[in-house]
Amino acid sequence: MAAGVSIVLADDHTVVRRALRMLLDEESDFEVVAEAGDVDETIRYLRGHKPDVLILDLNMPGRPSLEAIPKIREVSPETRIVVLTMQKEPAFARQALQLGVLGYVLKEAADDELVQAVRKAAAGRTYLQPALGAQLAAEPEKPAVPDLSERETDVLRLIALGHTNTEIAEQLYISVRTVETHRAHIQQKLGVSTRAELVRSALSRGLVET
Repeated sequence: MAAGVSIVLADDHTVVRRALRMLLDEESDFEVVAEAGDVDETIRYLRGHKPDVLILDLNMPGRPSLEAIPKIREVSPETRIVVLTMQKEPAFARQALQLGVLGYVLKEAADDELVQAVRKAAAGRTYLQPALGAQLAAEPEKPAVPDLSERETDVLRLIALGHTNTEIAEQLYISVRTVETHRAHIQQKLGVSTRAELVRSALSRGLVET
């Protein structure tokens, strides 16, 4: 498009996509060229349309959206990515930004912020939901952490990529109980207790490719 912004909208909820499309269609220079309900469908539409902007939900069925971002950028390098999510944890925002995302908007603020984020992303500028930006700026750097075994490192990486215990078990060919045991050992070694802290630990170790 010469003057407008072409958009692929990816969210697994039809009702959410409909509401977002109505919001975007109010902008005369925006054109939603396709809607996708999962990551694989998103990649197919990116290949076909090469849009200016991809609006990407983080919680879609199948392959985790964060894990797919490098592939998305490979398929359509000129497409700018705006994440639209319910995830308020700063660690998810930091991971998305490190993977090359330009916009990070919470769904609860979509009416006020999504259009602004899309415009900035289309222009090559970053937009981060203000409250999350403040939290990221205030977070201290994590100190060095203890060594993990090779299998514990694998589990930690997959946790950071958004996989469930069942999905990790399937990928590593181990039982869910074994995954839970590894996760408990990881948390004990690193002195953490929440998923967000595990994600931050994985990021500090460079386990998530950017």
